[in-house]
Amino acid sequence: MSRPVILITGCSSGIGRCCAEGMLKRGWHVVASARREADVEMLRAAGFDAIQLDMSCSTSIAAAVTALQALTGGRVDAVFLNAGYGQSGAVERLTRVALREQFEANVFGNVELLTVLIPLMRGARRGRIVFNSSVLGRVAIRDHGAYVASKYAVEAFADTLRLELRGSGIRVALIEPGPIESRFQANAAAARAQLEGRSRVVREKRYPFTLGPEAVLRKLVHACEAHNPRARYPVTLPSHLIGILRRVLPTRVMDLILARIG
Repeated sequence: MSRPVILITGCSSGIGRCCAEGMLKRGWHVVASARREADVEMLRAAGFDAIQLDMSCSTSIAAAVTALQALTGGRVDAVFLNAGYGQSGAVERLTRVALREQFEANVFGNVELLTVLIPLMRGARRGRIVFNSSVLGRVAIRDHGAYVASKYAVEAFADTLRLELRGSGIRVALIEPGPIESRFQANAAAARAQLEGRSRVVREKRYPFTLGPEAVLRKLVHACEAHNPRARYPVTLPSHLIGILRRVLPTRVMDLILARIG
């Protein structure tokens, strides 16, 4: 029997790279993608089938799907939608251009890619769609409005797809990390600075209860391999705790707690 196929987006580093390596070790045929060609070459040198994929570009998405089908014979058993980035900055300073950039990468590209992959999964009557969301897809914090809004949108699309795909053999799951060791803060600051036409260097802030990307890999394995995957997979203590507090505390009290985070 041939190996099951998983496409993982955003594999240049961090969560994506860790998950690509982990799924490969578990016997999956991993097709790893990255936005920059240099990162694609790096992934190929590491032994992956790798393709270039810019989630903000329809032309790139179409070319990536063609390349994916050539590598796998049209088989796609799972997709981990991990690619994306975060912007920092207050909502009152948010431009339409900045907001569009955020949603192109984190939301629109995911949906566009799925409109091509879902028919392939329907034909096979099986599949797993896993979104890498965030605890910030459940609650908001200050100075990250564009990113928070994009993750709320990801959660909404995942919830809708879960209903639309009932009975199809395709299962949909959300992974909701809290603080994970990565270059997220530095990349967010760089993205914001680029939009504003300036340079900025930011040190990574380490939040309490931060875990390595292996914590996300464990959830991805369950979402892709379990007979009955969960709809949501919180990762890290803050993600679990926020989910509980959001259900039991009044909004005013939650606001007091969330105002201290950031």
